[in-house]
Amino acid sequence: MLKIILPVKQVPEPGAVRIDESTGTVIRKGTESVINPLDLHAVETALRLKESCGAHITVISMGPPAAEKVLREVLALGADRGVLVSDRAYGGSDTWSTGFILSEAIRKAVPDFDLIICGERATDGDTGQVGCEMGAALGLPVITWVEKVSCEEKTLRLTRTTDQGSEELLAKLPALIAVTKAAGTPRLPLLSGKIAARKAEIEVLTQKELALDPLCCGLKGSPTRVVKIFHPKLARNGVQVKGSTRENAELLARFLEEREVIL
Repeated sequence: MLKIILPVKQVPEPGAVRIDESTGTVIRKGTESVINPLDLHAVETALRLKESCGAHITVISMGPPAAEKVLREVLALGADRGVLVSDRAYGGSDTWSTGFILSEAIRKAVPDFDLIICGERATDGDTGQVGCEMGAALGLPVITWVEKVSCEEKTLRLTRTTDQGSEELLAKLPALIAVTKAAGTPRLPLLSGKIAARKAEIEVLTQKELALDPLCCGLKGSPTRVVKIFHPKLARNGVQVKGSTRENAELLARFLEEREVIL
């Protein structure tokens, strides 16, 4: 039986993301939070593997106590265990620090895991870095942009998209993959799943249990710095012409000749 880890994130409702310009971090207070929509495709991938070849799924999230909500959502869909990594010392962590903390939490919670399945990226930070950083911290092969996956004993058969088309890969476990929307349409929970999830116990890992180096956590452990926040402006310094078709064509030709686009 596969032991699958599902990292998921609680993010602000799409369209409601606000940034603190002084710290460069996302403002979460007063904003409705939901499970990262792209993580649901990873959840679906894990559930399909569970149905096809058998698996135990541990869903893990790092965030405030309120992030327990997204863990219960995934438990309602069919995950087996929920782990919340939560401590004030981890607040303000950038992608590097988050990847480090989650990798250490995984070592603690499921040291003998087989597979980590991540979503493509989170809709708030939009970096797509945390999954790869977790894989690097754990010394795993990392395969991104996966759109199809199946398992044969301790080997994954994968299809991933590239700029040139697609690739067919074989990967030995343990490994980490990041899936795209093409991996599968997220399912809806059953009533029985919701009832079971409501009763499930969520394990909480704090700094007391993990005992991580404080210089690797939170703002102090985050080498990334947001130096400027601004709203880009689309400026088009064009020229409006109102001549005949022939006159406009000649004007365009001269414009392109001057810039040596055409000879």
